[in-house]
Amino acid sequence: MNGGSPHLTPELAELLDSNRLGTLATVGQDGLPRLSVVYYANRGERIFISTLRERVKAKDVERRSWAALSVRGDEPPYPSATFIGSAVVRTTGIGEETALVMGRIAGLSEPPEPQSDEALAEAGRVLIEITIERVAAATHV
Repeated sequence: MNGGSPHLTPELAELLDSNRLGTLATVGQDGLPRLSVVYYANRGERIFISTLRERVKAKDVERRSWAALSVRGDEPPYPSATFIGSAVVRTTGIGEETALVMGRIAGLSEPPEPQSDEALAEAGRVLIEITIERVAAATHV
């Protein structure tokens, strides 16, 4: 999924590709950090998180246009890194990326068929997209 991005070394891309859970950091309305464990998918320097529109993480991203995702490997020495960047909440053209996330949630080797924007909107789903601008706290990578 890397695609030769300048912020992602092959090792960092492997860390993203080989895990499906991370901790999403956003900034709450009160200015304090908010953390949520999320499933994600990625393509190059873009990270995708499917969520419900009414979730506070979506509202935080809409308000601040920023997010970070910390990912940690499950095997010693427990490699980890935090991927930081601008973020948006998308409501259109989200079928393919939402299917990628759902496929990772289900542990599928291939993503399911994408749903239409209308079907996803009816279910209340939106897509948080983070564009990686910086990588921090990379250890054992």
